[in-house]
Amino acid sequence: MSNDTNPELHQPCPLRFDVLTLFPGLFDGFLSESILGRAIERNLVDVRLWDLRRWAVNRFGQVDDRPYGGGPGMLIMAPPVVEAVAAIQADDPTPAHVVLLAPAGTRFHQSKSRELLNKRRTLLICGRYEGFDQRVIDILQPELVSIGDYVLSGGEVPAMVVIDSVMRLVPGVLGDESSTADESFHDERDLLEYPHYTRPREYRGLGVPEVLLCGNHAQIARWRESQRKERKD
Repeated sequence: MSNDTNPELHQPCPLRFDVLTLFPGLFDGFLSESILGRAIERNLVDVRLWDLRRWAVNRFGQVDDRPYGGGPGMLIMAPPVVEAVAAIQADDPTPAHVVLLAPAGTRFHQSKSRELLNKRRTLLICGRYEGFDQRVIDILQPELVSIGDYVLSGGEVPAMVVIDSVMRLVPGVLGDESSTADESFHDERDLLEYPHYTRPREYRGLGVPEVLLCGNHAQIARWRESQRKERKD
């Protein structure tokens, strides 16, 4: 017999992220502070870190090797990653959508945040060194995602970007459900957010636009919309 008085039975499953990384310690502050930290405490978001070295090929913790054909740097080997992903997938009956963070991936966008929100569980694979053995991609067939055309030391920062962007869309995370309504890139028009002002009314010769002081909400809404379009242009 079910116990309808137990509130835990009515709580939705949290949005889950699994992160496969060589440096799980990089996420300590990110997961414990501010909005995300509170969302995790409230069981709205679940982030689980997996150390790739658990699946090392030898007792020395090796997960990388020199590339065949020569060249600088080291590559992350295929066996540790493939075996790790299999184990992570088996950790929960809900299959994870697998994302590999790589420069060659599709540019991350707000529409992708909304898409990952609907996945409910996403596995983010963080690269290091010169990248992955191509067989990681050939075997796992992950979605390749890039956060921009520049070079970073690894996939951990991009993973944080993805998690932060998606978790903001989870109902209840921001407290006020209207908080995201006017944010940049909120809808399919990809408009930027309008300018904001607070006290003092004047500072160093710069004042607050009079329209924001008029009390006419319809007029203020029109001004804000015009500002969003102007910023887009």
